[in-house]
Amino acid sequence: MKNISEKDNLEEYDDPLLYDLENEAFKDDIPFLMKWADKTKGPIIDLACGTGRATIPLAAKGHKLIGIDLHRGMLEKAKEKSSELDLQIDWLKQDCTRLDIGVKSRMIFMVGNSFQHFLTKEAQDSLLSSIYRHLDTGGVFIFGTRFPGREELLQPEEEEFWKTYQDPHTFQNVDVYTISRYDSLSQVQHYTTIRKLKNTERETVEEKRTNISLRYVYPKEMERTLLSNGLQILHTYKDWKETPLTQDSYQMIYVCKKL
Repeated sequence: MKNISEKDNLEEYDDPLLYDLENEAFKDDIPFLMKWADKTKGPIIDLACGTGRATIPLAAKGHKLIGIDLHRGMLEKAKEKSSELDLQIDWLKQDCTRLDIGVKSRMIFMVGNSFQHFLTKEAQDSLLSSIYRHLDTGGVFIFGTRFPGREELLQPEEEEFWKTYQDPHTFQNVDVYTISRYDSLSQVQHYTTIRKLKNTERETVEEKRTNISLRYVYPKEMERTLLSNGLQILHTYKDWKETPLTQDSYQMIYVCKKL
């Protein structure tokens, strides 16, 4: 398999409508982000904001938001959604590893496991360096990433059923399957997602495949990476309900402060 750069790692986001269909319902992180936003003055920056799943609810509560993403189509969908709600959000197309927006913030966040899109130590350092430059001293960076547990990494390399959902436009069922391969040398999991559109007889009438690669980081490795980039960990949780991290976790939620 070829090496995939962060910019090439965008197939899953080429269809903003599909992205919203499969992800818009997830709201677990919103109350957590809202709690920190309510203690924050000034603009809040949402990195890898996508179609504004987390950006828009915070703006709707009166906070000033800046949404940043590399994918133009996702940003266009985000603008459409915020315009319909008459929300003033600054949507900017930029590479998160080379941010230059002329604004400093007391709160930057990156959700949806987007931290995993930065596939090398160099890319992670560039991201965190960008975040450091745009944070006020004492400001917080909040993000989540998948926990590199055994069950997560050692998934079968053959096609495995994941879930079924109904397309709200065609009312046809879509069965979703995944294939994964973990490269332990690079700590990168290569995923193929297969979506099979079914007719009323449950026959596959259309199939679409997308690829994505995700970097996994171990807790002690993450601690060193953050600290070396001027970010001190304030809190680490296993979920957005602030449950303490354990070795059987599926997620790692970090709240970091700029030193």
